[in-house]
Amino acid sequence: MKLITVNIPDNVDLDTKDTIRFFAAKLYESGKLSLGQAAEVAGLSKVTFAELLGDYAVSLINYSIEDVRKDAAAI
Repeated sequence: MKLITVNIPDNVDLDTKDTIRFFAAKLYESGKLSLGQAAEVAGLSKVTFAELLGDYAVSLINYSIEDVRKDAAAI
């Protein structure tokens, strides 16, 4: 795994676990990580990670319109 360091101003109060989970959720949402990869980054099981996605306004169903159209055309 890669290690990424982010500098945050001292006056910003962030919870480390919550920040990592948010980051993982957004990477999942953007399609950069699979559900399993994002759960691993967050330090959670897939089920637990899937359950908290809504806390970050991320849908568990990560299927683009283009993918839906391709599947529909294939049917």
